[in-house]
Amino acid sequence: MRVGLFVTCLVDMMRPRIGFSALKLLESAGCEVTVPAAQTCCGQPGYNSGDRAGALGLAEKLLTEFENCDFVVVPSGSCAGMIRTHYADLAKGDDALAGRMARLSAKTYELTDFLANIAKLEAVPGNFRGSIAYHDSCAGLRELGVKAQPRALLAKMPGVRLTEMAGAEECCGFGGAFSVKFGEISAAIAERKCEGIRAANVDAVVLGDLGCMLNIEGKLRRMGDEKTRVMHVAEVLAGDPGGKA
Repeated sequence: MRVGLFVTCLVDMMRPRIGFSALKLLESAGCEVTVPAAQTCCGQPGYNSGDRAGALGLAEKLLTEFENCDFVVVPSGSCAGMIRTHYADLAKGDDALAGRMARLSAKTYELTDFLANIAKLEAVPGNFRGSIAYHDSCAGLRELGVKAQPRALLAKMPGVRLTEMAGAEECCGFGGAFSVKFGEISAAIAERKCEGIRAANVDAVVLGDLGCMLNIEGKLRRMGDEKTRVMHVAEVLAGDPGGKA
């Protein structure tokens, strides 16, 4: 099957190794992977801020780049959720565009959901050894139902001990533009999340969205925790640089 990998603009700019890890996992699952070179943003920041025209332009660009793929896979519940849940709203009033968006949305998956339920990956190349707490990012959990999938994949790694931390499903406080508009509230939510991580006493906290990852890591370090590693689930499963123990 021909899979289009939507890397996301944040991964491209801040932590490209997550994209390479996702590519490695998809190829391990036997997929033929294409990564459109001109891809940029899914349009979510504009959409959430009320810029529908800007968001629609980016959505149409992504549609053109990926609609010929059998599947679109995204290492981010937030961006995958934007495509699957909100592109239909952007296309309202244009029946032809709405049909194309619906077909794109139906074949778009968050990375672990695709690997577990579509590709049915039997083994993962990573070799992480240690204890892990998994943070359920809001969009992946609530918009896409991503909960069991990453845990099932991590369970295929004999060196991983998964510990469920208190408040695993609670927000980390990032929320994209929310953390900019409501800084004090965001910081308080992040502190509560990090207290839960520290109480779990694990080697690493693992998650599926880079925005949450950067927010949690920054807060942990400001709280004096230099030891707990913060990693994207793709890095752990692939065993790429940054994801190795």
